[in-house]
Formats: sequence, structure tokens, C-alpha cells
Amino acid sequence: MKKALLLLTIITAIATTSCKKNTELKKEVVTTKLVNKNLALKPESWVNDRVAKAKQRLQSTEAGKIVWNGMEAQGGLKKWFSNGPIAFHFDYVPLDGKTRRNTNQIIDTWSNKARHHSVTNIKDEFGWTGEKSWKKLQDSTAFAFDMTFWNLTPYYFLAQPFVLDGEGVILEKLEDKSHKNVVYNAVKVTFSAGTGDAPDDYYILYFGKDNNKLAVIRYIVSYPSYFKDGNHAPEKFMEIQGYKTINGIDLATAYHTHWTTKNETAGEHITTITVDNVSFKPEIENSYFDMPEGAELIK
Repeated sequence: MKKALLLLTIITAIATTSCKKNTELKKEVVTTKLVNKNLALKPESWVNDRVAKAKQRLQSTEAGKIVWNGMEAQGGLKKWFSNGPIAFHFDYVPLDGKTRRNTNQIIDTWSNKARHHSVTNIKDEFGWTGEKSWKKLQDSTAFAFDMTFWNLTPYYFLAQPFVLDGEGVILEKLEDKSHKNVVYNAVKVTFSAGTGDAPDDYYILYFGKDNNKLAVIRYIVSYPSYFKDGNHAPEKFMEIQGYKTINGIDLATAYHTHWTTKNETAGEHITTITVDNVSFKPEIENSYFDMPEGAELIK
């Protein structure tokens, strides 16, 4: 009986050891696949380093602290980058009947690369590789607007305040601002020369004093192809209509855009924007954002 028990114990130990080794082997294989895959999602060490540098930079000023707290309130910069590329549907509808801009898009949040598709035909698409703007169309009238300008414009609204972690961003704390009888912390955002396609753009952001979340985006458009000699469109006043949590990140679900009045209030309602079908795509590879075969450069 003792010999039988001893034999059973030995067999069990061998089986357990074998199972453990198999499990470890499987984990090693999975890990190797993830490491070797050419993902747009960056390794955790890269994310940690970028977030630490952003935190140090932002917490060195009062304006930066407000922006950092806004990031934290909406899920945190680390979670933002750890989620990988973001996919969403962005429907921009001017109320005066001008051109609607309605696309599905996927953006590389780490490198600001973009790929847009028509909502009616996925084979109509355009994008930004990080260096080149391109289009690939079956219907030449699919996108009746400036595709280069629109590559990252929706993202720069939806991804506020996470997109303010870069070194070319200049932040200034303004006096508190009021909107609909609520007082907010206000930060003006400008950009160093050479930052992006329109470094003369600015934003004025309203953050809640209690919840630290972004509530209002005031902004101008100074895109050089539209405005020469440093001119820009009149300032707009964009109200965030609500938030939805997607994989730990709070993102706007809709915006109402107004002209800004002389008293810095929301004037005429001019545009309604809806955002839906939002998800993060950690499985997307870097090559997804390359210019596809058959596409042509947008000059």
C-alpha cells in the first residue's frame, strides 16, 4: 500500500511538473508572438517613459497641472497610450447646409497617423502616414472637402486633453471662465513654430473645478491652405455634450459648436457633431497606416 501511494505521488509530481512546463512554454510562445508582431501599440516600458516625461513637464506649471489633472480625470495618459490605436465614427454636420464630413477612422495615438473610410463604401479612403497625405477612391466625389486638413482634425478634438503631452505645446493659465453659470479653470494652448501644419492655431480649454474634466473647447482655424498671411477664421465655441467610458477612457459623445461672442460666450449654434462606434484596436499593425497600393499622393 505504501509503495502504491509513493508511486501515485511520483506520477502526480511528474504530471504537475510537465503541466507547469507546458504552461510556461505556452506563455513564452504567446509572449514571443506579441513582441515580434509589428504592432502600432508600443511596449509598456515606452509608454511608462513617455508618461513620466509628460507628467514632469506638465506638473512644472499651474496650467500644466490643470491639463494633467484633466488627463487623469478622463482615465489617465498611461491608459490612453496602453489601449493602442483608436477607431471611431465622426459626423460633422454644419447647420447652414455646407459640406458634411462623415467618416469612420482609425488613428495611431502614439504617432498621430490616420486612415479614414467612407461610411458608405469602405473602398473610398484617405489617410496620413506621418509624412504623406494620400487618397484611394472609387468615387472621386466621396470626400468633398480638404482631406489633408481633415486627416487629424477630428482626432484633435476627441483626444483632448491627451494630445497635449508633446514638447511643442505651450500652456498658459487664464483667469477662470464661466459658462452656463458654472466657473471653470481655463488654459490657453498654443504651439511652438514648426509644430504641425497650423502652428498658429490655439485652443482655450475649460476644465471643471470639481471633476477636472474638459467641458468647453474654444479654438481658431489658421490652416495655411485656407488662410494666408497669418489670418484665421473667427473663434468657435465647442460644448461637449456628454461622455462615455471606453476601455477606461472617458471620451466625448457629441459636440455643439457656436461662434464665440465678444463676451466670450456661446453665440449662434453652427455645427453639430456626433461621435460613436468608438473602440481601441491594440491588434492593429504599423503597416495599416502605410500608403496602400493603388493610392495617390495628395499634393
